Amino acid sequence: MLKPNSKAASVAFENVTKVYGTNVTAVDQVSIDIAAGTLVTLLGPSGCGKTTTLRMIAGLEMPTSGRITIGDTDVTTLPATERDVSMVFQSYALFPHMSVLENVSYGLKFSGFDKSETTDRALAGLEIVGLAGYGNRLPSELSGGQQQRVAVARALVLEPQVLLFDEPLSNLDAKLRRKVREDIREIQQNLGLTVVYVTHDQEEALAVSDRIIVMNNAVIAQDGTPRELYEAPASRFVADFIGEANIMACEIKKVEGDTATVQTGPYQLKLPARGLESGTAYLGVRPNRVQISSPNTKNALSGEIVRKTYVGNHLEYTVKTEVAELFSTTTDVDAAFDIGDAVSVVFADKGPVLLSE
Repeated sequence: MLKPNSKAASVAFENVTKVYGTNVTAVDQVSIDIAAGTLVTLLGPSGCGKTTTLRMIAGLEMPTSGRITIGDTDVTTLPATERDVSMVFQSYALFPHMSVLENVSYGLKFSGFDKSETTDRALAGLEIVGLAGYGNRLPSELSGGQQQRVAVARALVLEPQVLLFDEPLSNLDAKLRRKVREDIREIQQNLGLTVVYVTHDQEEALAVSDRIIVMNNAVIAQDGTPRELYEAPASRFVADFIGEANIMACEIKKVEGDTATVQTGPYQLKLPARGLESGTAYLGVRPNRVQISSPNTKNALSGEIVRKTYVGNHLEYTVKTEVAELFSTTTDVDAAFDIGDAVSVVFADKGPVLLSE
């Protein structure tokens, strides 16, 4: 059985830039610190620089400038073959003519293990990913989720300092994605692995990560825990990209200490100022923090229900108000409001946040 990985190492980028050709900057002056034994996700839209960052950790791309360290070793110019890193690809990259056991054993054959230990470690890897007894099958005889687990086992058995995942679940259906991401997270925690995980799926990132690094236009937009990014996004981009958010214009009427008096339409509320000054700003509110009540409520937005959708465990409403169309969710599936109803809208005490551009 594989034991907790004592080799797990930290990863650090110091002002790393990657330029392709003469003027395409894929990563721009990025600095990050990833602690040993943690799972950190690089999240962002296509073209934001997250995959290039991952490939520079792996040694598949070399930085144009800056410094990369793994543990205490400067690996900036080291090729992939000289880094103690394993990568799980989106495409699984399994050898179709080899059995499952042979696929998992493949890298071990070049790592100095004898035949008996190679087999033992490969079998242990299959057991960890829930595929004990599948060693004699061919990849074509497995489901997509099982093939992905084989790819994970093949990487795990090498006990790398850092394990990298590049969009590992994008080829799986929604239900299977949830199951496999839970398996990956459990394995990471049980073995104490350092994992860097790339995805464009916000829910996936929130579910598996100790920290999320959101990238946009080759730079870091925000770095924090899943809760920090969801509940206190630093900008309109992060608020809109991490989960759903209602974003509307507002005016900061005054700031006293760390508290801002904010007005949007006729609705006034007090919020943490987050370093902003009086003047125009933006307000972000998650759908589950948008509360609908009977019309004519004092200090509220007036609105009309224009859409109502039942999705099993909750209701979704779209409410047209004087400041914006607001999206609201409630677990009260027996709520009495219907399309065309006049309503009042307020925001939960905890949840609305002021946003910079």
